[in-house]
Amino acid sequence: MGVVAQTGDGLVHDALRRLSLVAWMSESAGAAVTFAAVGFFIPLVVNAGDATKIGLVNGPLVAVSVVVIGLIRRRVFLRHIRRALGWLGEERAPTAQEHRLTLRLAAYCVKGDATGWVIGAVVFPILNGIIFSWALAAVIAATIWLGGETTSAVSYLLHERALRPITARALAALPTGPAVHPGVRLRLAMAWLLGTGVPLVGLFVLGIVGAFGSPHHSKYVGAAVLFLAIVATFTGFLSTFLAARAIADPLTAVRLGIDRIARGDLDVRVRVDDGSEVGQLQSGFNRLAEGLRERQRIRDLFGRHVGEEVAHAALSGGVRLGGEEREIAALYVDLVGSTSLALALPATEVVRLLNRFFRVVIEVVEAEGGLVNKFEGDAALCVFGAPVTCPDPAGDALRAARRLAERVSSELVELDFGIGVSAGLAVAGNVGAEQRFEYTVIGDPVNEAARLAEIAKQRPERVLASSAALDRARRAEADAWSITDAEVLRGRIAPTQLAHPTRRLDSPGGDSAARNADGGSVASAT
Repeated sequence: MGVVAQTGDGLVHDALRRLSLVAWMSESAGAAVTFAAVGFFIPLVVNAGDATKIGLVNGPLVAVSVVVIGLIRRRVFLRHIRRALGWLGEERAPTAQEHRLTLRLAAYCVKGDATGWVIGAVVFPILNGIIFSWALAAVIAATIWLGGETTSAVSYLLHERALRPITARALAALPTGPAVHPGVRLRLAMAWLLGTGVPLVGLFVLGIVGAFGSPHHSKYVGAAVLFLAIVATFTGFLSTFLAARAIADPLTAVRLGIDRIARGDLDVRVRVDDGSEVGQLQSGFNRLAEGLRERQRIRDLFGRHVGEEVAHAALSGGVRLGGEEREIAALYVDLVGSTSLALALPATEVVRLLNRFFRVVIEVVEAEGGLVNKFEGDAALCVFGAPVTCPDPAGDALRAARRLAERVSSELVELDFGIGVSAGLAVAGNVGAEQRFEYTVIGDPVNEAARLAEIAKQRPERVLASSAALDRARRAEADAWSITDAEVLRGRIAPTQLAHPTRRLDSPGGDSAARNADGGSVASAT
């Protein structure tokens, strides 16, 4: 059962729920950690006995500010998201402005969060400077600033991940050119700098205080260092994990897609859900897969038109006009009475009948290693030994003629036919012009096979081969034929010795023996 695509309204609803959860959790956790950090730093600048009073004054204000700023931020963000994601609710493609706003939603969310931290970094230091001391105000301002930077960095990574389904829908509707999200280098640098570097700055300051401060500060410095070490460990791991996952997940999808292509499965596509160079990599993979699918379709269509062997030779070695002389065998099959058939049946029925006939021809010829070179109305020219060489082209053609006659006689009783087989030297190659050419075989064996097919229409066996074909065939197949008479073919002067099958394929020493025998040729006899 296929997966039902989520509606635009459902996607927006889920995104809002995830974003609200991320915002409240990150801001609440950041404020709590920052408040606790200030508590560790208080004894370094004021009397330790005032710590409780300072906590009682600031604690409720921190809780109220988190709630108030969070509600204001949510209201502003909801108005912005309606403007940015209106296209999703209306199930249409985004405009250029909506597309830009959608891809920058994570940055917009973090700007709102950073604004709240900036307000806190101004209000709380002034308030504490007036009530307590300006030294404490400076510590609070620095702590809030550093805590805000770290929280905003982690918050961006969380928001960016929560918005990936919407980013994927936007990029699917309107791909972007230049990267609009922070790239790999910037993400990793930001994850370390703000997740680990900022707490390390605090540790550096505390080290200076411990080295040059009063001796009675040492126990407070130790506690503060331990706290910051814990914070640095947690935030550093979280920010690095989120940044790494934002890169690793798309790369894993691309790697799995490459594995599927390597196994021959070209029907693969990865979701583009990143606006950075990672997303450009995802888009590039999809373009590559589409190009391979298109190439496979062209190759398949090419092979259907000219034959798999010709297509493979052209794709692997290139094509050029002209040909080369080769030892080949030609099998020509032609229907009897196709004109009267066309008058007696509707055109669609005639086409259906011809398709059934040619299907049998293709199956038989390709099973014997031959190439159906061309269809000529109700006739077909089949070649053995070109473009792919084979050890016994004449024997393969003779065996294919016997098999074809048996199958057409049993499966298409409404059709009558004639089959001619000849073998010898011919020129095989591309004929035409640089703009348009086709692979064909030109030479006496082709003409002789066509003439034999004409005569075979009046013979009860409906299959004739020339003595030249028997001379070049291995003994196992040549023994299945008998030369009976000679006849002057149309356009010739000298008579051609004619042979017809004397053994069915399912008789003892038949098909399997003909395939596997490695005997020599037989001399023709009258």
